[in-house]
Amino acid sequence: MTEKSKPLFSFGIVADPQYADADPRPDMGRYYAESVKKLSEAVAAFNEEDLAFVVTLGDIIDRGFDNFDAILGVYDGLRHPSVLLPGNHDFSVAPEHLTAIHARLGMPAPWHDFAIGNVRFAVLDGNEVSLFAPPPGDPRRALAQERLKHLQEAGAINAQDWNASLSDEQFEWLRNVLQTADAADEKVIVLCHYPLYPQNAHNMWDAPRILDLLGAHASAVAWFNGHNHEGNYGVLGNTHFVNFKGMVDTPDQNTFAIADVFEDRIVIRGFGREEDRLLRL
Repeated sequence: MTEKSKPLFSFGIVADPQYADADPRPDMGRYYAESVKKLSEAVAAFNEEDLAFVVTLGDIIDRGFDNFDAILGVYDGLRHPSVLLPGNHDFSVAPEHLTAIHARLGMPAPWHDFAIGNVRFAVLDGNEVSLFAPPPGDPRRALAQERLKHLQEAGAINAQDWNASLSDEQFEWLRNVLQTADAADEKVIVLCHYPLYPQNAHNMWDAPRILDLLGAHASAVAWFNGHNHEGNYGVLGNTHFVNFKGMVDTPDQNTFAIADVFEDRIVIRGFGREEDRLLRL
């Protein structure tokens, strides 16, 4: 492999294992208990590769705090660093566990960033202002009700109670990351559970303001997410939006990916149901 054809680095991607020790829901295409086996297969494939890390884009469990034990145990066999971020189902737990989710996922903070060479990763918690993630009585729940009501009145297709949004604080943090990356001539890949684009019923409530923010910064080259289990793709300005397919779907077909990052492109190698993609930067 020549230097030109060798990636700067590669990383693994999993979306929506959504594990639960529960009966399947064929009507929804959800096979919760099969995700331990599927994730184990993905870990075995990742371990064959030279990866900088593996990210799981939320919905590690379907429900029930105790279900974290079985699915997180699979990552013990991974020989690469694991980056986990929460999805809406990860907060389908008893109220006393809501404030423990980020720690259970080993997150250094609810949102954070790290760099590999001149590529920076911004890890978001898209659940922050929602009807399910903040503890009962938290003012973010009231704000979520306001935002959802506004979208419902506008007839927005993403006015769903299983979607969510960023706080103004997290939004400003992301702006700062992008501004700093612009100045440093870095590329930024944003990792979040929720999609923004193309228009879809699963998109974040505050997708328009985040799209405007990304469009204003040359550093924002990609947004990787899960949540919409069917998968999706779009490009807006210089930002690629890749929605990875949900692992929990189907009784026996797997889905995961490896992204090879080059100076001028990202090559996504899909496994199982996931598609191959070429993202030119």
